[in-house]
This record gives sequence, structure tokens and C-alpha cells, in this order.
Amino acid sequence: MPNQPLPIVQFENVSLQYGDIWALRQISFTLIPGETRIILGEAGSGKTTLLKAVIGLVPVDEGTITLFDKRVTSLEERELFALRSKAGIVLQEGGLFDSLCIGENVEYPLLNQQTSDDKRKKGPPRSGSFADRAREALCFVELEQSFGKFPSEVSGGMRRRVGIARAIVTEPPLVLYDSPTAGLDPITANTIMALIAKERDTRKTAALIVTHRYQDGELMANFRYDAAKEELVELSEQEQDSPQHIQTKFMVMKEGEIVFFGTRQELESSGDEYVKRFVRHEA
Repeated sequence: MPNQPLPIVQFENVSLQYGDIWALRQISFTLIPGETRIILGEAGSGKTTLLKAVIGLVPVDEGTITLFDKRVTSLEERELFALRSKAGIVLQEGGLFDSLCIGENVEYPLLNQQTSDDKRKKGPPRSGSFADRAREALCFVELEQSFGKFPSEVSGGMRRRVGIARAIVTEPPLVLYDSPTAGLDPITANTIMALIAKERDTRKTAALIVTHRYQDGELMANFRYDAAKEELVELSEQEQDSPQHIQTKFMVMKEGEIVFFGTRQELESSGDEYVKRFVRHEA
């Protein structure tokens, strides 16, 4: 049996409380390369707080968070900078800088990336200017012609795609997505999720995805990117049940707790009334 890869993210009994309100309560889970966690739950259930805790943006009261084999919960703020530079982040609405053109927005993480780890690596640095790498990332999300435009000149769906390009331009092993499809029409939302699946399957990128759309999780669980065909292909029922293809699991949160963790099939068969609220049932 092959060795299990080291976790990229690991939570062990993590809790955070604001007064009488539990933001996170005894949270434990792991995430390895190539895996996706779809995080569902009502507003205020702790989804976005969990994402922030991964990279140390909120201090927790109890438990241990490990990111890239470093204990986030034991590091000083300045020590977290290098870790954060290894994780891509897609914010709600894209989070672009209005005063920068799209190409400059995508270049931004390269300009601010910590170089301490790179200095320790042997061999020459990666070739190509920041602009070249930004164009490569925009090509990945099929927006290479938009380099010189400003965010106000493109649609909401295109701004989300630019947000993905900015998150992946450094080729991070982990990307955090905070409601990447919120407010988008179904076709555009599916396009966004297809790009996220492409990133997972071409680069073995791990992802934590906060979403209100069950369909986002369905796409990640039911499809894989075929590089030869340059498109998503649907997994067969046998593949969906095969451990080697179960890269996507669902987490449902309520009042800071994970009240469900499992596969799409397990989620759809849950009898819990709260959990059932987040599953799309066909008539």
C-alpha cells in the first residue's frame, strides 16, 4: 500500500469562542494534496472563520492547526507570512484592486511573495517575468485577452476568473475559496467550478471551498479534468465509488461544529434534517 502523503492542512480539536457564540467547536479534519473539501452550512455557522483560521488570520482558543507541516497556532504573525504566500485565496466577489489592470492584479501575489523558501532551493529560479506568468495564469482561466483591461470593464463572472488566476499564479499547493460562485448565474457558476476542478486535476492542488451551492460540490465530486480532451469528463458510477477517485468530501457546519463529514453519496442519504437542507433533491 503506497504511503499516504503528508497533510497540507490538519485541524486537531480546534475551538474558537466569541462570548457565548461558538465560531469553531472541536474541529478536526485533514486535507492532503489533490483533495477537496466542500464546506456547507447556514450563515454564521463558522465556514469563513474556518478558512481564516487555516492561515492564521484569526487566533483560536484551543487545539492545533498545522499548515505545510508548520504549527500555525504556535507561530508569530511575522512567521505566518511565508506560510500564507504558499496558499492561494479567492475572496467573495473576486476581491480585485479597481485601480490596477487585470494583469497587474494577477501579478500582485508574485510581487509580494515571500522568497525565503525559494532561496533555500537548489537550482536556478523559475524563468519568465511576472507579466509572463500572469499571462500564463490568465490563459489557464481563458482570459488571456483581458490583461490590459480594468476590473470595471469585465463581467462579474470574468472578475471571479481573474480572482482564480491571481490565486494560482504562484502555483500554490493549497487554494482557499470563499463563496466563489455567489451571485452568479448557473452557467457562469459551473464555468468557475470547472476551472477549480481543472486546477485540482492538473496540479494536484488541494482546496477548501466554502459555498452555498450544492451543485458546486456535485461538479467537484462527479467530474475530473481530462488533459488530453481539455475538458471535464463525468466519472462513471464505479469511479465515483472507488477510493482512488473520491477526492471530494463534504463538511456541513452548524454553530461552529462539523455535523456531517463524508462523500456525496453519504450526504445525499443522510437523514439529519439540518444536513438535508443543503442537498439538492430532484423532483
